[in-house]
Amino acid sequence: MHARRRPAFATGPWAAVVYRFGMADQLQMYIDGAWVDARSGDRFDTTDPATGAVLASIPRAGSDDVELAVAAARRTFDDGTWGSAVAERDRAAILFRMAELVRAQQRELAELEVRDCGKPIGDAMGDIAEVAFMFEYYAGWATKISGDIPPVGPDAMSLIVKEPVGVCGLIVPWNYPMLMAAQKVAPALATGCTVVLKPAEQTPLTALRMAAIAEQAGIPAGVFNVVTGIGAEAGAPLLTHPGVDKISFTGSKAVGQMIQRTCADQLKRVTLELGGKSPNIVFADAALDRAIPGTSLGIFGNQGEVCSAGSRVFVHRSVYDDVLQGMTDFAAGMKLGSGLDPETTMGPLVSAQQRDRVQAYIDSGPADGATLAYAGQRPDDPALAGGYFVPPTIFEATNGVRIAREEIFGPVAAVIPFSDLDEVVTMSNDTEYGLAAAIWTRDIGLALRTARAVRAGVVWINDSQPAPSETMWGGYKQSGIGRELGPYALDAYLETKQIYINLG
Repeated sequence: MHARRRPAFATGPWAAVVYRFGMADQLQMYIDGAWVDARSGDRFDTTDPATGAVLASIPRAGSDDVELAVAAARRTFDDGTWGSAVAERDRAAILFRMAELVRAQQRELAELEVRDCGKPIGDAMGDIAEVAFMFEYYAGWATKISGDIPPVGPDAMSLIVKEPVGVCGLIVPWNYPMLMAAQKVAPALATGCTVVLKPAEQTPLTALRMAAIAEQAGIPAGVFNVVTGIGAEAGAPLLTHPGVDKISFTGSKAVGQMIQRTCADQLKRVTLELGGKSPNIVFADAALDRAIPGTSLGIFGNQGEVCSAGSRVFVHRSVYDDVLQGMTDFAAGMKLGSGLDPETTMGPLVSAQQRDRVQAYIDSGPADGATLAYAGQRPDDPALAGGYFVPPTIFEATNGVRIAREEIFGPVAAVIPFSDLDEVVTMSNDTEYGLAAAIWTRDIGLALRTARAVRAGVVWINDSQPAPSETMWGGYKQSGIGRELGPYALDAYLETKQIYINLG
């Protein structure tokens, strides 16, 4: 396995400081407390989406590597290394230390994230701050997970206890790499589960950095493992491995469907946070000075690579022209460029494949009956000529065209007029998805009636895209199964047991 232990990022590949100076040498993944190569010796490159340049060489894990990671996680769960033999306050202490280390390294982690996934540095700084808070938040929960004692009569006692579900395979996407990883890792560790984390192959760097932070915080070997590689080679073996008790996945609907079908054979516990085609509803009385920038950021923020992006913009006919013009002006004012440039407000998409996919949707719009209202320009900096940029794009459309039906996962807005509440609710719910919705109005009664009528797991009123870690995240219909964030995430990593005691 070519294992060798080293101080967390103090020597070896990370001394090249990939987040600041670019090219690094060969990195390793983290299995059973050791930094290792893939057993096959295979590797793949991760690239800077702003330039197309190679950032680092990463181990290309296969089923043999997954076997080692699961065995480590299984051993440390079954022997109580992290769960039954460890006091809750000791687990909490390690998670608190992880939060401190993330906060101390915020700038470095944010730069690493920018180089790997392309987002603007200000957004990445916010993401990393939330990662630190997530570890802090769930550290607090580690000592507060309790059960119940329901009454069962005078001659018996029933104890309802919560126990960790076991070994968890956590598969995360590339749009919020470290944030989505923390969203799963923190509650899993807090409940006493052990973990095999599989980051997206496009964005593995901060997941590896998280492993080093966990090591530095004192997590026992084998409790937290990171395997890097291609989904079909490193993710799929987690689904079928009998030593994995639970899968938590965030990503596309198609992959989520495959995961559910595969895990059904072993009845694994499954949490799926999938796609969306979220409605953003602007009523006639909306405060347009807030609704227009909020709506625009709801689709153009993070380059549109957001599962809850407000990609269907429903606007009341009386303010339709004003909103369309305002969104066009907002899009025209966005600055595309490298995320490391503090003036950049939109970075590149994550990969050439994703760029081509989004561009294909844009090209199909007019032929499908949509009218192109605005198309921005790629950056003219020669240094960014190889980058995967797609500028903000706005279509006037109906709810039936392809760009209003399918998740694009890019900065493409379909603006659609409506006349009344019944019509907009019908159109909003006419989708296979149900992740999120945004409502803009000064009438609180109208806002709440609409919020109750829209079939979505998250509804914002006079805002778009906030996702506080203390609350809940998850969708209706084909947007997924289960809930994440807040105390609701804990249930996904816990089993409930009844212990019945005969007192006679």
